[in-house]
Amino acid sequence: MGKQSKINLAIIHLVLIIGAITMLVPFLWMTLTSFKSISESTQMNPFIIFPTIWRTDAFTSVLSKMHFERLYLNTLILIAGRVICAVLTATMAGYAFGRLTFRGRDIAFSLVLFQMMVPGQIFIIPQYLIVSKMGMLNTSFALIFPGLVTAFGTFLLRQAYMSLPKDLEEAATLDGCNIGQIFLYVMAPLTKSAMVALGIFTALFAYKDLMWPLVVNTEQNTMPLSAALAKLQGQFASNYPELMAASLLACIPMIIIYIIFQKQFIEGIATSGGKL
Repeated sequence: MGKQSKINLAIIHLVLIIGAITMLVPFLWMTLTSFKSISESTQMNPFIIFPTIWRTDAFTSVLSKMHFERLYLNTLILIAGRVICAVLTATMAGYAFGRLTFRGRDIAFSLVLFQMMVPGQIFIIPQYLIVSKMGMLNTSFALIFPGLVTAFGTFLLRQAYMSLPKDLEEAATLDGCNIGQIFLYVMAPLTKSAMVALGIFTALFAYKDLMWPLVVNTEQNTMPLSAALAKLQGQFASNYPELMAASLLACIPMIIIYIIFQKQFIEGIATSGGKL
């Protein structure tokens, strides 16, 4: 490796390190603020970074006010429900749009693409009316309802199925497989990486979804973490140590999920990105 190459590599690593530190600053600020007093958290002195006295009052207060065990359970139900529904419906719809030929296929897929281009907030009112007419407000089903189907997932899986060679289907047909067997035993296992990527994206979107849970779940025992955190912010003033302590506790599930599924996270995004 020449001298110029080493210099370029060092510059790239330096830029990446600066970028990583920049992204970590908000998380560090949140962590440090959770151990400060209210007066320290609202000071404008930029040189006061660390708390004078490390306090745990904010954590004690938040744990006594909020039932985190219930919030964690509601968030887990929200994520698991949306991931399962999104992967099941998207893989079937993606296979139909990508590998099957039927009347109206292109028009139907155009409608799917149109839905991707429309802001999701437009569908909040009709979705709310549907859930309300079903009598399912303030339930776990209400949290999962918008994620029963996904236009993005349908597009992602369609692209994954279209990248597979036709020889696989022809060979399976010669072996006596019908359409259902071809889909279930041949094609679907080959798009596993795209399903993992879709599951990851769906979990992230579900975890940080705020507007919909605030609309359909007004009772604290059915709220996920995102909606419960929004309730902590006051109209005129906020207790920032408590807000940051609650936010730090809310990060724990996603940190654990990422540590457990780190390999699948990286492989799923890298593989699906390569196919697209």
